[in-house]
Amino acid sequence: MEQLTYTKKDGSDYVLFTLSGDFNAYTAQSIQNEIFTTIEKSNVVLDLANVNVLDSSAVGLIMAAHNDAEENKKKLYLLSLSNEVDRKLLATGFKELFNIITSVTEVK
Repeated sequence: MEQLTYTKKDGSDYVLFTLSGDFNAYTAQSIQNEIFTTIEKSNVVLDLANVNVLDSSAVGLIMAAHNDAEENKKKLYLLSLSNEVDRKLLATGFKELFNIITSVTEVK
């Protein structure tokens, strides 16, 4: 199993998390608190281009972050979905729920 690594970068109206590796029940805990704390104060962009594995736990975390963003009058954006992430979100039927962008310039 590959680890999940991430970097965090402040943008003009968002915080960008660039994820790489396996995003699953075992690795999601490493980033969960960071995302939830950030989304209370700022829009969050998750760059998922380099995510190799996405399981139901990670999808649940993304859903919870989306809901927290709405409660805090913020937005969660998903940037550059890898093929794996795109397939998994399509399979859940929730893909249309998310703000999917191809560039951080689309953050509003």
